[in-house]
Amino acid sequence: MSLKPPRKFFEPLAIGAPAPWRDLPVVLERMIHFFPPHNEKLRARIPEMIGTVDVLLGNLEDAIPSDAKIDARQGFIATAKACDFGRTGLWTRVNCLNSPWFLDDVMDIVGSVGNKLDVIMLPKVEGPWDIHYLDQLLAQLEARHEIAQPILIHAILETALGVANIEAIAAASPRMHGISLGPADLAASRGMKTTRVGGGHPAYGILEDPRADQGSRQFFQQDLWHYTVAKMVDACRAHGIKAFYGPFGDFSDDLACEAQFRNAFLLGCVGAWSLHPKQIDIAKRVFSPDAEEVRFARRILEAMPDGSGAVMLDGKMQDDATWKQAKVIVDLARQVADRDPAMAALYGF
Repeated sequence: MSLKPPRKFFEPLAIGAPAPWRDLPVVLERMIHFFPPHNEKLRARIPEMIGTVDVLLGNLEDAIPSDAKIDARQGFIATAKACDFGRTGLWTRVNCLNSPWFLDDVMDIVGSVGNKLDVIMLPKVEGPWDIHYLDQLLAQLEARHEIAQPILIHAILETALGVANIEAIAAASPRMHGISLGPADLAASRGMKTTRVGGGHPAYGILEDPRADQGSRQFFQQDLWHYTVAKMVDACRAHGIKAFYGPFGDFSDDLACEAQFRNAFLLGCVGAWSLHPKQIDIAKRVFSPDAEEVRFARRILEAMPDGSGAVMLDGKMQDDATWKQAKVIVDLARQVADRDPAMAALYGF
């Protein structure tokens, strides 16, 4: 037998490790806000940011110079020890598995602040074997350090092989929290001809058919990432984990950032990365459902309390399928309202 039987799948991988989650904790994660832990000035702002973001992530990998890797790790541990994060998630992105820093990243962080850490983000995941290695390692460290709850794993989709194996990655472990799109590394891995970090490209699109009057033909820009995001969402939803859009690198173009985030939201992503403080509010706005949509969704649920049958609302037929769609929107709105009193008032909760 090549697959673990269901009972074995949910057994701890080390004696004394906490039992794996059977369902993900219900938490709001509209944005994963990155901070560089080696930068003391930026690290000093973390206490005032807690409560303004859904997730704070100490980045140890890309954008951290090689000679600052150890400082970043120690800075993250110091921040985790010094702060009470309350309902704000605490994550770290460790260095990739084949780097000289990965093992110490995981061992030092879990050993020092494992009971505060919610999620480890693992870069450049190419197959379930990468998840299995970290899964076993975390179980051993949790047992050694008496960690009360299992630390989850979040994979970054940033290689062609990872995209090919995404179903197996999503199903690799009950520790799987979700998957984020990593567009820059994925573009390089695929041989895509773009230097942009997320977002569209003005040369990628379709040209209108020739016109009978020989007039100029319109060009319609398309989304480079539509296929990959949709495939990622399907894999995540099929296995009960979360899909996220990753970084949008052009901090000068807020409109394009919002458009890209909104495409991901409409396709099923629950959040995105924020690399600049101004992207926090963009993510909050985009990944919180629209108030009018929430009001109409609530009307659907009220008109069909058990989700069966069909009704007409404003000339539109509603049935069990639209009831399910409405429930997705209302459930998310309740999570947002529980965190944000202003949004609760807007939604009428």
